[in-house]
Amino acid sequence: MTEERTDGEPTDGTESHDPDFPPAFLSFMRQGWRDTTLPVGPRPEVPNYARRRAALSAAFPGETLVIPTGGEKVRANDTEYRFRPGSDFAYLTGDHDPDGVLVLRPTGSGHDATLYMRPRSSRENDEFFRSRHGELWVGRRHTLSEKSTELGLPTADLTELDAALAELAPARTRVLRGFDARVDAAVRAWDGPREEGQPARDRELAIAVSELKLVKDEWEIAQLQEAVDATVRGFEDVARALPADRGVSERLLEGIFALRARHDGNDVGYGSIVGAGEHATILHWVHNHGATRPGELLLMDMGVEGRHLYTADVTRVLPVNGRFSPLQRQVYDVVYASQQAGIDFIKPGVTFKDVHLTCMRVLAEGLADLGLLPVSVDEAMDENSMVYRRWTLHGFGHMLGIDVHDCSNARKEMYRDGTLGEGYVLTVEPGLYFQPEDELVPEELRGIGIRIEDDVLVTTSGAVNLSAGLPRRADEVETWLAEQRAAGPRLPG
Repeated sequence: MTEERTDGEPTDGTESHDPDFPPAFLSFMRQGWRDTTLPVGPRPEVPNYARRRAALSAAFPGETLVIPTGGEKVRANDTEYRFRPGSDFAYLTGDHDPDGVLVLRPTGSGHDATLYMRPRSSRENDEFFRSRHGELWVGRRHTLSEKSTELGLPTADLTELDAALAELAPARTRVLRGFDARVDAAVRAWDGPREEGQPARDRELAIAVSELKLVKDEWEIAQLQEAVDATVRGFEDVARALPADRGVSERLLEGIFALRARHDGNDVGYGSIVGAGEHATILHWVHNHGATRPGELLLMDMGVEGRHLYTADVTRVLPVNGRFSPLQRQVYDVVYASQQAGIDFIKPGVTFKDVHLTCMRVLAEGLADLGLLPVSVDEAMDENSMVYRRWTLHGFGHMLGIDVHDCSNARKEMYRDGTLGEGYVLTVEPGLYFQPEDELVPEELRGIGIRIEDDVLVTTSGAVNLSAGLPRRADEVETWLAEQRAAGPRLPG
């Protein structure tokens, strides 16, 4: 894994602008370093990860499963994006370091797990100060035993991975592909049918992990609630800095929320959407280079990703001057009624599609009340028509968890065409969007975009709104906004 120069010095991780050090300096750098240990102990959530690995292994008896996390990705030239582990790898291990590979090998009683990882730099070579992976550059890394203690998982040096992969029989191995090119190349894809661009056998592994994620355990629900609570604080931060009488940039508001996300969590869970005025009609507006204006609306779709990578996903629409106009309120109330109908309908056993149709019918009825539908509500809702979707486009929501769009590899019959079960967490986020150039709506509606989104847990008694800490009704939003402004700006802490 580590290349050698002709003089015997390692080059892995060095850069073209690094100096050629004289022998005297190299000798001096190798001396006088005190060894240290990290005060690590087993993390309390370790049993959760072990249960997930056991459940995944049970789905593929007698087979070896290979799950990489991936490596750092280049941002520009020799700089990288901040590393975020692969979601499936993190879901099964809890490890957040780059380049790791989880290998689950079959045994007589199940599977043995090994985490191949890059251990701390040895002071016996020059990696610790010359390589971009070295500790003087990136800080103290775990030893193999420290990582094993922390994660309750056997570990091995990443340099041993190539030999381990070379021993695997392709017909009895499944790989989570697309995360690590070295792993993809090392384990030949077993010939057979391909699904969505990868061998069907490997596709089945990705499906199995996604479907395990559908049901959240108590620890996961607690992580989601923490992320949601931090998100509520982030929305409060933004509201406190939002002037009622003048414009501010969307990026200022994005940055205020990002400060909360980095302070209280790992980061934002996705690119924040901060859409002022007509930008609210662009569903995935992430440029955020506009500005608020009194009298217009501000749509913000933002979520904090917690320290264990579970993310919130919440959208609120605020009247910049503090009060909805009568027309803005009319549209807002339609979206609110749609969302509330969907939340009220959710319980174990109902279909995902029926939640969608419940929300969509309320939107269609609201569009009819606004005089926009060219046909009746029933005709608009007919699957051969769906003309109402000109003004909504997206569905009612999606699964939520360690990914903002969680469980994305699950089979349709288990997700989009399936039923909801206890422990599912999903968003409910209907919206109406009237584009500024849409000549089929009255001029006074053009440029209005409204989406209300909350994160909902399915329980035996129905839906629990995890993001209920943020008000949703129009009058409550106005009161809340006034209260936040009265409280004044604050720093996280």
